[in-house]
Amino acid sequence: MVKGGTLTAGRSPETVLRRLAEDAGLTSPSLVLKRLIAGSPWTHVAGRRPLYPASMIKVPLAAAILASGLPLESTAAVSQPNMTVNDLDSPLVPGYEASIAELLELMITRSDNVATNVLIDRLGRDHATALVRLLGLRRTAIRRKLSGALPLIDDPEATGRNSHPAADAAALFAAIAQRAIPGAALLLEMLGRQRWNEKLARGLQPGDRFCHKTGDTDEVTHDGGILETAQGRRYVLVVYTALPSSPQGDARFVQFMDALRPLL
Repeated sequence: MVKGGTLTAGRSPETVLRRLAEDAGLTSPSLVLKRLIAGSPWTHVAGRRPLYPASMIKVPLAAAILASGLPLESTAAVSQPNMTVNDLDSPLVPGYEASIAELLELMITRSDNVATNVLIDRLGRDHATALVRLLGLRRTAIRRKLSGALPLIDDPEATGRNSHPAADAAALFAAIAQRAIPGAALLLEMLGRQRWNEKLARGLQPGDRFCHKTGDTDEVTHDGGILETAQGRRYVLVVYTALPSSPQGDARFVQFMDALRPLL
């Protein structure tokens, strides 16, 4: 098993992760656990199933914005075609001139779809994809805007579905934690102000800190980020599942983290 960042006799860490996921009802997930430790990092992967990233795509978009050098005080206009439903009502309205900093904050901390769509227009999806590829995320692509409900918003420039697999998400969170990309400190702060904490965060122990992002649709539900335990150990944990977003699905993430956390 995995305990304190070391391997003990018996089953492989990947087997342990799969069993914990199965016991929690997280069927066939894409799951990555990475220990962040100088000199001897390790990574364990349980499942590589390709799943739609949903709002997890917002983290690489934010990374692309920060890597682009776009001034945070510059602005972008909110337009009617970018309006869509959010789990929390968006404070953005057509005609409002929002700063890039404000849009980033809304996109990451509240998962605001309107802010996301404005930023896609501001940077351009091809440019954003090229920038995240330069950051090493070779299977990540920003191809379409986000919609909070059906029908999907009109997006004539869409070139397919967004892609950001669990392995790329884990690599990006590790780069943020290790301050290895532009704007990493700001990204970490925003992830630490996450509004949606119903999944993995509810299975943590007192003193733990989880800077993370979630993603949800009626077909998938995900959570992932950077965990610093009360004992000072640091990990990246990403869990993608093909479960529909629901309170019952959230409870399965909690059960999984309840079982995993004593092993870290």
